[in-house]
Amino acid sequence: MNDARIPEGYMQPGISSFSDFLSAHAPDLLPARRSLPAGSAAELAPHGTTIVAATFPGGLVMAGDRRATMGNVIAQRDIDKVFPADEFSVVGIAGTAGLAVEMVRLFQVELEHYEKIEGSILSLDGKANRLSALIRANLGMAMQGLAVVPMFAGFDLDRGIGRIFGYDVTGGRHEETHFFTVGSGSLFARGAMKKLYRENLSEIECVTLALQALYDAADDDSATGGPDLTRRIFPIIHVVTADGGRKLPEDEIAELADRVVGARMARPDGPVAPLDLPGGEAIR
Repeated sequence: MNDARIPEGYMQPGISSFSDFLSAHAPDLLPARRSLPAGSAAELAPHGTTIVAATFPGGLVMAGDRRATMGNVIAQRDIDKVFPADEFSVVGIAGTAGLAVEMVRLFQVELEHYEKIEGSILSLDGKANRLSALIRANLGMAMQGLAVVPMFAGFDLDRGIGRIFGYDVTGGRHEETHFFTVGSGSLFARGAMKKLYRENLSEIECVTLALQALYDAADDDSATGGPDLTRRIFPIIHVVTADGGRKLPEDEIAELADRVVGARMARPDGPVAPLDLPGGEAIR
């Protein structure tokens, strides 16, 4: 006998898309279905930038700065902008921070729901398409100034490589080669990555590349926060390989950031001699 307290729709055989389930039974819970009050100003909503990602043989790195802005004011100095989507993929947020975080949470549940219903992991292209649909559903909000433009990346288990996907506000999806940046500081970060990227980067070199790119973005974009050596606030960095994804410990990022910033203070183009790092690896 069904419990009268549980709606009938919740007792029916499941569908693989959790967002479709919400659309049918609880549409008000979807971020894009919420209406804005009259006269609301989109510029008063905190916005997050900047996200960078790059691939290396055997995986990829995604990193984000920690600053959120509200107009010309720093709304938050330690916001998280990079999140695990599932075991083998990550998503970074740029745009309206509150809506973006809700979209990421819905995307995480979407992937977990699919795996439980279907009994298998969604392909990387399938994950990218699901995120595209969530962004498209937010188009009404985007047209009112509350845009969310995330970046998605993951390790393709079938092809054995890291892949990066970018989006526009309409949900249009495009795959990027080697590296990609989004957010207000993306222009400056991309310029840095163009000069420093190599296809044979090691994992630690790719992490340092991301730090260098975020440093350049923060140097020229007021909405991007670079490594904050005074408050000890550093970028969030995730690495994804065939073994899964992991968030780098803050102490490791702090050590790398200290060396990168110290070298940049001596020379604007960074270090000219190898930096000796834990594990015996060097970065030029």
